[in-house]
Amino acid sequence: MGSVGISARRAGIGCTLALLAAMTGCGGTGSSEITPSDSPAPHRTTPADVCTSLVSYWAKEALRGGKWAGIDWEQKGLSNEQYELHEQILAAARAEQRERGAAAGEALISRESRARCEAAKGATGSSENWRPPS
Repeated sequence: MGSVGISARRAGIGCTLALLAAMTGCGGTGSSEITPSDSPAPHRTTPADVCTSLVSYWAKEALRGGKWAGIDWEQKGLSNEQYELHEQILAAARAEQRERGAAAGEALISRESRARCEAAKGATGSSENWRPPS
């Protein structure tokens, strides 16, 4: 091998070492390690959170006349009790929408879904299909 081949090999090794140093944090002043305090705290989803999310989503879809609003309660992932809340909240939101507009109807859905799902502790009763979040 000539002197050109040796120079090219040395340059390649130098680039590789520089890349490795950059990736591992060698030679830097800061640490690249992730500590437990850097990661976000785990979020525990409660049955009331799941209820609120499902009931408010599907009630808003129905209020807007969404394509999938007509599927049945089981396909929507609702328990019987959540479906009952959905129907009551949707009826109130439709009245609110007629009087004050679409935004007011959706705001009522958000507010009532949270309040009623929390009061019912997730409204998971009367459905063999409902499962708590994992």
